[in-house]
Amino acid sequence: MLSLRHLRVEFPTRHAILVALDDISFDIAPGEVLGVVGESGAGKSMTGNAVIRLLEPPGHIAGGQVRLSGRRIDDLAEDDFVPLRGRHIGMIFQDPLTSLNPLFSIGDQLMETLRTHLPIGEKEARERALALLTEVGIPAPAARLGAYPHQFSGGMRQRVVIALALAAEPELIIADEPTTALDVSVQAQILALLKRVCAERGAAVMLVTHDMGVIAETADRVAVMYAGRLIEIGPVNEVIRHPQHPYTEGLMASIPGLAKRRERLYQIEGAMPRLAAIPEGCAFNPRCPHATERCRTERPELLPAGAGQAACWLHDPDNPLPRRDALSQRQDEPGEESPRETAR
Repeated sequence: MLSLRHLRVEFPTRHAILVALDDISFDIAPGEVLGVVGESGAGKSMTGNAVIRLLEPPGHIAGGQVRLSGRRIDDLAEDDFVPLRGRHIGMIFQDPLTSLNPLFSIGDQLMETLRTHLPIGEKEARERALALLTEVGIPAPAARLGAYPHQFSGGMRQRVVIALALAAEPELIIADEPTTALDVSVQAQILALLKRVCAERGAAVMLVTHDMGVIAETADRVAVMYAGRLIEIGPVNEVIRHPQHPYTEGLMASIPGLAKRRERLYQIEGAMPRLAAIPEGCAFNPRCPHATERCRTERPELLPAGAGQAACWLHDPDNPLPRRDALSQRQDEPGEESPRETAR
């Protein structure tokens, strides 16, 4: 359904060209949920914005290809791309309150979206709007059509945003941290809704989040990003239980266990590099316990690793790096639940 090949996004400045996304390649099949994870600044939301062409100037796609259902869309003129938004690509934004127009009722916004993308009249648009609110679990949908966004709770607003994204039955849904501001019980309901829609409609879902628990419960595969690069991708169970990249391993190790209290959680030393200061070679090398001179000078491509792929010289088939016991300081004590299991 969605295919990215060597996607590159740049932001020209007076001093240099900043590379926000560098050589991103992955596919999402119909009916599949691909989770995209990483720290803030890793490039997760930027990838979704690049697909739907909502990059803030002067940011632009500088290379690579984006294909939707086999059709290349990254090189379309803006007037040709606009009809794809909503009709073929739905977007669920992170903050539902700012995604909805406070001056229009929920019903008006839904019906406008439907009539913009589908050849239907006002009566049919109202019927479909009611059906959408019912589908996403809004109670008393007929009464809620005339309500305004500020009259809804955070969870209900998020459901409305999902209804807007689903209105024209797009083939691809980009969900940008759709559960960040919600409590745990509402999170579970929203994730169950996304999974059901994906299964029933055959839509492909790109789920952007920083929460590995959300990924464990929702995604079929997971892509891990770091400093604008894709560093690991594979089936979600394998990536969570057997991470192949040191960064992914650190992410999983930092999740607290539930079975026993610990005095100190594991943490990855250092911070995500700024776009103007991405190091040579592997971008993770200043924080990696396995890094050698080769990591500081040569950038690894995605290599076969376990059931997926990882961009790390640890998996070089010809000359693999020796693996050090990087997480010895947080070895699970007898009877303690592994953080990798806690993610589920």
